[in-house]
Amino acid sequence: MAYEIQKTDGTVVTTITDGGFDNTTSLTLFGKSYSGFGKDLNENQIKLLENSAATSAPTAPLRGELWFDTTTNQLKVYDGSSFKPTGGAKSTTTLPTSPSAGDLWLDVTNDQVFVYTGDSRSHQINDEWELVGPAFTAGQTESGWKIETLASPGGNKVVSSMYAGGTRVAILSKEQFTPSASQTGFAEIKAGFTLNSTLGAVFEGSTTDSDALGGIAAANYLRSDTADTTTGALTINNDSGLTLGTSSELTVSVSSNDITVAQTSQDKDLKFTVNDGGVTKTPLQLTGADGGIDITGDVTVTGNLTITGEFENSSSEINIVNDAFLKLNTGNAEADAGIIVDTNDSSDARLFYDVSEDRWTAGQGATYSHLMRDTDATADGDANKNSGFLRTTAAGLLTVTNVSLAAVGSAITTSDTSSTSVPTIGQVATFGNQWGGSEKTVSTSLPTGGDGSDGDFWFVRES
Repeated sequence: MAYEIQKTDGTVVTTITDGGFDNTTSLTLFGKSYSGFGKDLNENQIKLLENSAATSAPTAPLRGELWFDTTTNQLKVYDGSSFKPTGGAKSTTTLPTSPSAGDLWLDVTNDQVFVYTGDSRSHQINDEWELVGPAFTAGQTESGWKIETLASPGGNKVVSSMYAGGTRVAILSKEQFTPSASQTGFAEIKAGFTLNSTLGAVFEGSTTDSDALGGIAAANYLRSDTADTTTGALTINNDSGLTLGTSSELTVSVSSNDITVAQTSQDKDLKFTVNDGGVTKTPLQLTGADGGIDITGDVTVTGNLTITGEFENSSSEINIVNDAFLKLNTGNAEADAGIIVDTNDSSDARLFYDVSEDRWTAGQGATYSHLMRDTDATADGDANKNSGFLRTTAAGLLTVTNVSLAAVGSAITTSDTSSTSVPTIGQVATFGNQWGGSEKTVSTSLPTGGDGSDGDFWFVRES
């Protein structure tokens, strides 16, 4: 009696006559009283145990039949048209051959898993293989975002950590907290984006707005597009310095540690003004047209005043010096020095110290005389003729060789007792003639008894 062999769904595969066999499928099917059934039955069992393991697929497979591909070391199932991998990831260094959509492949070189899509839209290492993860290769080490849980005194916190080349570069958190366990570069996690402090990491690029810069509110920074005020010190750490004015009229610069304040506009002034009782005054002005310095108001100098060139005072007022002494020619070689008065004529008047004579000298028009000193005075005019001026001795005496006086007073009469003028010899003689009240003639002969009255003087002169 023939056998009708059916599949699970009732479909007839084949009909086998008695004593016969059939190879419509991968297995050998045999009929009643088939003489070789023992061998074929055992081989069928072996094939089922090894899932027809071979380098080539079974012939005449049925849908759902398993085959172990010894070339790829994969278990495959027949889907009615071809054998497909049954699932799991293929772990190799090269791309799997004959993949099916949904197949997974572990790239053991880069430690990455890919899925086979069967289309060319993924643009991965192969058009039809799409990377599942991780996004970095083994050689690149951990890079990209990683969801982590960090312990804190307030409980566990879920954060997103960004890695690059195996180093955590930043942490994204919804709240601020301090990790319980030390996190390199992250002593405190801020709400928002916190960068690794050990890397010196900064944001590069442009942003439309910022609440703070360097931990300081953005409103506290100076603006460059409008007038602004700062309560802190302003430092310009370069030698080019400071420039002011729409035409860069004022510059402050440094060269070899020397500071230059410059008014750069031609023939323009550099003015220093003050508010004096509500009135703006300019006590100091550097004049661009002539390079001079104009000073208005009193000048107080504490220390030394050194002038190279002439000192000119156009005022006719008396200059007052409060110091007790004026010192001239300080620090220079010994030379005549003093005061010169410019007179209306071509000459001038001078009072100066004559170094060669060690004496003060005065005069005009290049004619000068030494000033008298107490040490130049003498009481003995006879012994020190033409050597100085006279003075009395301690007793009030003067010694001279001769004295010649002009008429310095009127003739002395017997009634003249008030005149203190020094008399001349002639006046003394006249006084003698007047002695006794009558004038006597000076004669060359001796008087006789009849000459004169009692008390009269008689002067006898040689003939």
